[in-house]
Amino acid sequence: MRGVDLKHNPWQSLRVDEFISGDLREPAVVARVIDRPFDEVYQLAADMGGAGYIFTGEHDADVMHNSAQINLNVAPRCVEMGVKKVFYSSSACIYPLYNHLDPDTPKTSEDSAYPAQPDSEYGWEKLFSEWLYLSFQRNYGLPVRIARFHNVFGPFGSWKDGREKAPAAICRKVAMAPDGGEVEVWGDGKQTRSFLYIEECLKAVRRFMDSDFSGPLNIGSEEMVTIDQLVNYVIEISGKTLRKRYVEGPVGVRGRSSDTTLIRQVLGWAPSLPLKDGLRKTYAWIEGEVKKLQERQHVAA
Repeated sequence: MRGVDLKHNPWQSLRVDEFISGDLREPAVVARVIDRPFDEVYQLAADMGGAGYIFTGEHDADVMHNSAQINLNVAPRCVEMGVKKVFYSSSACIYPLYNHLDPDTPKTSEDSAYPAQPDSEYGWEKLFSEWLYLSFQRNYGLPVRIARFHNVFGPFGSWKDGREKAPAAICRKVAMAPDGGEVEVWGDGKQTRSFLYIEECLKAVRRFMDSDFSGPLNIGSEEMVTIDQLVNYVIEISGKTLRKRYVEGPVGVRGRSSDTTLIRQVLGWAPSLPLKDGLRKTYAWIEGEVKKLQERQHVAA
């Protein structure tokens, strides 16, 4: 098993036979990484982040160029080396903006992606790359599995570098807030989302790769909550008493939740871990990281 990324994960050692630190935007790096007919390639790399990164408009060109360049390098190299199967992680962000105006009734069935109107450049690139991999499957016989991830979260991911997503950001804010203080919430808190814990995601990916279905396929949860509810869960888990302060900020679409109809039919699978359980594990890890950070800052002072 070989892993590759721009850098090592700073919080977790990787259980791989070999790790290559490299930039997949460079064809020479892709050639070095995919140097044999691997049984499986998992293409998870992308220029990505949460709402604070994706929806400001400041990173649009990089998001589209960097992610597209990776896939334009990886797909033909997999064909060249005779890779037996490729997994590509797309995103719920490909779904049309017009299907997510009502926070209570978002539509994300796989067949609702067209007419296309993704909510961001990140979504447009993901949609392009879905077509790229499906085209390579049709024209060059490259077996692909395309999943549309819906807000995957958990420990050992970004939580304070500006690329963190809502669960990690809220866990950080709550962990750093003094008891009796307040936590900042972007928007009015009424926007809705569903979130999938990382271990659930991995189970679905493994089952998907073992299937004969190419996708696209939603991998997510139907446990839809408002951001207000998400914040309340984390505050409850923390044991603190905190007030919420609503501020302007990038929030994305008004509503989104994964439609699991197709994955239930095709794979006989649906997530079983309640959102609160995943949040407990995530909060415990982030709380620990916050304490380490505060201790370092205290020593430095």
